[in-house]
Amino acid sequence: MTLLSRVLGFARDVTFAQIFGAGVVMDAFFVAFKIPNFMRRLFAEGAFSQAFVPVLGEVKAQGGEAEVRDFINRVCGTLSLVLAIVTAIGIVAAPIFIYIFAPGFTDDPNRYALSVAMLRLTFPYLLFISLTALAGGILNTYGRFGVPAFTPVILNIILIAAAIWLAPLLPRPGLALAWGVLIAGAVQLAFQVPFLWRLRLLPRPRLAGRHPAVRRTLRLMLPALFGSSVSQINMLADTLIASFLVTGSVSWLYYSDRLMEFPLGVFAIALATVILPGLSAHHAERKPEAFSATLDWALRLALVVVLPAAVGLFMLAGPLIATLFRYGEFGTHDVQMAQWSLMAYSVGLVGFTLVKILAPGYYARQDIRTPVRVGVIAVVANIVFNAAITAPLALLGFRAPHAGLALSTSLAAFVNAGLLYWGLRRSGVYRAAGGWLLLIIRVVVANAAMAVMLAFGVGPLSLWFGWSGLGRAWHLAVWVVAAVAVYFGVLALIGLRPRHLRAAGD
Repeated sequence: MTLLSRVLGFARDVTFAQIFGAGVVMDAFFVAFKIPNFMRRLFAEGAFSQAFVPVLGEVKAQGGEAEVRDFINRVCGTLSLVLAIVTAIGIVAAPIFIYIFAPGFTDDPNRYALSVAMLRLTFPYLLFISLTALAGGILNTYGRFGVPAFTPVILNIILIAAAIWLAPLLPRPGLALAWGVLIAGAVQLAFQVPFLWRLRLLPRPRLAGRHPAVRRTLRLMLPALFGSSVSQINMLADTLIASFLVTGSVSWLYYSDRLMEFPLGVFAIALATVILPGLSAHHAERKPEAFSATLDWALRLALVVVLPAAVGLFMLAGPLIATLFRYGEFGTHDVQMAQWSLMAYSVGLVGFTLVKILAPGYYARQDIRTPVRVGVIAVVANIVFNAAITAPLALLGFRAPHAGLALSTSLAAFVNAGLLYWGLRRSGVYRAAGGWLLLIIRVVVANAAMAVMLAFGVGPLSLWFGWSGLGRAWHLAVWVVAAVAVYFGVLALIGLRPRHLRAAGD
């Protein structure tokens, strides 16, 4: 389901690139959508889910159905009230939000005004998608992973429809995208309702009062508001700085980030979503060996799957951007600029993935403070990297200084992941099973073989510009299949077998 969502997400971005290009409209929309999306990571699948799912699992394990329903009702009522207030503030204060998150837009009155108008339409998405995440957390806890994973498909379908059919009908076509976000949020929430009703867990909102489980959820959630969203904070910082760069910088970062998010969403986020309820159950049942084995299994899969994805994104950055987005208003220059930032983001793909997998090792034990402390360090590291990398690139006249923003975010992700890993090892929560050194050697050798094949075979980017869209798609498909074949073929030749990826005791 997550794969389907990501494929349609690509279709959505291709549609955006073809119709609107990488100019004023898309810069304005990406900022207007990123602000509620950032808060969504706080109130929805970020801090809220990481606090709510472990507590719900505990209530489910130790109480009865009545206690579970009462807990869900009170969480829903309290969350809805808070979100309604935040949404109202966001709509009224939209000009201030744009000024804070994209101050460079004030130099262009049209871009600034369009961003404000879009944000007033997209901000209510926060209310809908956060309640959707509440429903998804309930369904995941009860083993229904498919429905929440399918829900983002609805957003992509509605946004594609808005760009193609609604935009030509409006005097300001870009506003169609903002309307699409608002409509999609409501539809996503409505889609989950029947599945909650079948479980007899459809919330009847009530305020929390002094309910102990709700209070514990809120205590866990408050520090996680920061700790769970470090990468989003770093990317917002990138957007802020990019707003001062040439027009198109925000869009180039967005399109390259979307390609990096594909393997991150299909594998890392999906894997983290699946392991969190299991880790929570192992902790509640006092099974430290099973807890550690689950983390070890997830990390082994991440190494085998995500490292070649990062290498592939780096080596195929130009052909990927050209094949997927070089149509209509998205020109050759845009491809070259987005290529630089995609290469920089690919460097951090492993780091982003490790954060997604390691953080549940803390959240499942209801330890929120440690990821917060680590997150503060990561944000400071991103600022330092930006000062050391991006600022010199801009001052020296480098043609793609926005790539420095992406590289800084990537390096900060490794700082975040490294500290999370060290904390789990130091506390004894995670103990690596045997066979890691040999696994690493095998994966590195297979990746090196794949990289050499791509380096000598893909050809210069100018060659790809000479082909039609169908021709680029054909050549890209050939090289992707060849890369996968070489990678897994070499792994098989040097002895990697499925049993080497199993958790201890399986």
